[in-house]
Amino acid sequence: MRLCILLCLTLTTLLLTESTQPPFACDSSNPATKSYPFCKLTLPIPARVKDLLSRLTLDEKILQLVNTAPAIPRLGVPAYEWWSEALHGVSNSGYGIFFNGTIKAATSFPQVILTAASFDARLWYQIGQAIGLEARAVYNQGQAHGMTFWAPNINVFRDPRWGRGQETPGEDPLVSGKYAISYVRGVQGDTFQGGGIKDGHLQASACCKHFTAYDLDHWEGVSRFGYDAKVTKQDLADTYQPPFQSCIQHAQASGIMCAYNRVNGVPNCADHNLLTNIARNQWGFQGYITSDCDAVSIIYDVHKFAKTPEDAVAEVLKAGMDVNCGSYLKDHTKSAVQKKKLLESDIDRALSNLFTMRMRLGLFNGNPNSLPYGSIGPNQVCSKAHQDLALEAARTGIVLLKNSAKLLPLKKTISSLAVIGPNANSAYTLIGNYAGPPCKSVEPLKALQSYVKNTQYHKGCNFVNCSSASINEAVEVAKNADYVVLFMGLDQGEEREDFDRMDLVLPGQQQALISAVAKAAKKPVVLVMICGGPVDISFAKRDPKIGGILWGGYPGESGGIALAEIIFGDHNPGGRLPMTWYPKDFVKIPMTDMRMRPEPSSGYPGRTYRFYTGRKVYRFGYGLSYTKYSYQFASVTQTKLFLTRISSTGSTLENSDSVHYVSVTDVESESCQNAKFSATVEVENRGEMDGKHAVLLFVKQNDVANGKPMKQLVGFESVKTKSGERSEVEFVVSPCEHFRTANEEGLMVVEEGTRYLSVGDQQYPISVLR
Repeated sequence: MRLCILLCLTLTTLLLTESTQPPFACDSSNPATKSYPFCKLTLPIPARVKDLLSRLTLDEKILQLVNTAPAIPRLGVPAYEWWSEALHGVSNSGYGIFFNGTIKAATSFPQVILTAASFDARLWYQIGQAIGLEARAVYNQGQAHGMTFWAPNINVFRDPRWGRGQETPGEDPLVSGKYAISYVRGVQGDTFQGGGIKDGHLQASACCKHFTAYDLDHWEGVSRFGYDAKVTKQDLADTYQPPFQSCIQHAQASGIMCAYNRVNGVPNCADHNLLTNIARNQWGFQGYITSDCDAVSIIYDVHKFAKTPEDAVAEVLKAGMDVNCGSYLKDHTKSAVQKKKLLESDIDRALSNLFTMRMRLGLFNGNPNSLPYGSIGPNQVCSKAHQDLALEAARTGIVLLKNSAKLLPLKKTISSLAVIGPNANSAYTLIGNYAGPPCKSVEPLKALQSYVKNTQYHKGCNFVNCSSASINEAVEVAKNADYVVLFMGLDQGEEREDFDRMDLVLPGQQQALISAVAKAAKKPVVLVMICGGPVDISFAKRDPKIGGILWGGYPGESGGIALAEIIFGDHNPGGRLPMTWYPKDFVKIPMTDMRMRPEPSSGYPGRTYRFYTGRKVYRFGYGLSYTKYSYQFASVTQTKLFLTRISSTGSTLENSDSVHYVSVTDVESESCQNAKFSATVEVENRGEMDGKHAVLLFVKQNDVANGKPMKQLVGFESVKTKSGERSEVEFVVSPCEHFRTANEEGLMVVEEGTRYLSVGDQQYPISVLR
């Protein structure tokens, strides 16, 4: 996310002096600032902001338009840093957070792709809550220069090669939107249901990124900095935009980040239609909009969209962007005003949003120690409750992909164990990217040794890239053990920001190592895949000597413990894949092809479970358990839906195929609310082990003409069910939301025809009639 030079971060860290006093404005003990109207809490925030702006010179205003905003000493306004990160825990990846004082670490939760595999919205909320608390604690301790965190990343995981797919909740727009809602509400101090923030005051600020259609970093010479994503109206409407709409309308996120790339020729940060018409006017966004780092400079330097630097500055501020991560606005805004390309009122519009945010965070309300959130201290960081939550998140997300002959769980009485692989003895790899220093660090090897004293270890490969492998030595270790567990996969050297994968296979000689060890072992081996993006492990899926396969994602600070608990049966896995695992020949498709829908005439198979027609290694939503679940529809309160009843006009339209439909723009309308019905699913645990797993409800249709999805997710719930018992899950189905699809013009419509609610192997028909 940055072109910024790392040296800047190093210098900033060196210059920072330790402090236990958080930065704030409007010190009541300072008579010089006490009388300013912008410091009077009895005034509404807009009036306070207006007063503050009226006191600033043009030069002072311009300096506030960049992420590292300097102090305004004459007004008692401290410096502010907009760029902080908290993707899966408070991080020092940006310039705003420092672990150089009393607080040395923060809870490091699993990387988002694994957390998403839990399909547990309340867990996502609890993680957001923990991150928001720890963020405020770091600020209160004087170790933060800002409280605006540039997370979550809710771009759809469109292509399996994307290096940043690991940061996202996966490939489904509904899941991405629900994740955004839970995470943002948790971080900002809202309730799980929303509507709990008093007077707009925030615990911390969350920022949904990267707006929009950003899911390529660096592939085959194509860079995110100059990429022009060609996206159809249909795909924008039902894939790329919905997560951001949920983030704004339902999560009430206080920040958005506009992405580097162009969409259909227009740079996102210079797109007035995107930032103002859609985000602010249509969706009601009321926060601030930041650029990605140096995304303004590339509008002139790389995209060549603007003729001069001043034009680039004018384009973004007039489009609705508020703050520039970088220095471009600081360097060129004055000139843009002088050349009459920009009005001072355009600057005031942006600053109004920025200072409003700082006031909503309580940073202009005097000493924060006596304010809401002021009592949150260092004891809230790395607390036992938060560390337990990180462990539970890892347990709940890990996915069991194969378990032949019930190889897993291993018995705790086994006499010897071989642990092999480059990811077995590295706690750092388990953390993923955008992480701060974790509270604890437990390698999988160490966690397994707590179960089996006689555990032998061999790295197998020189590094995760496995450019050289000690296969013969690893085979000898495997031969001498009762059971073998292999820890293979990827790391940040193989997939990361600004680095997309070129293939979907295991790096270097990993596959040869796995196959040789499996062949030599006394019993079928267990393969643990540590990776964010999918890998084609069809060979392991087919190999009878590989009895168990687990996907561990990047499971965070407690991931090693969680994996060991699952391997030895102290936890029953129940996660499900939040993305399709594609075969290795999928790489024939250019990453730059943004189309979601298949095109049979050219052999293009489409993307994600909603549209992809090709072979899969593992499907979206796949996941096994140590127990056996069955499902049936206990009750569905609706079997027929009449289009005229959800139509705003009471009538239907007819498309070119003579299919009747209604356009649905407002799913909250009275007619849409009245059309909702419930579908209750009975879950039975027919196995011998208690379990918690995700129940996914889909809607399917047989007619997939005109780019309709084959199936799409309606809802999901994480359910605990004891052995031999039943539990019921109620899903609220909204036809206006769940039965609608985008037509080729990008309009959301519900068409006549039969839909099928689907859970497990059960289906229930719903007739949609004129």
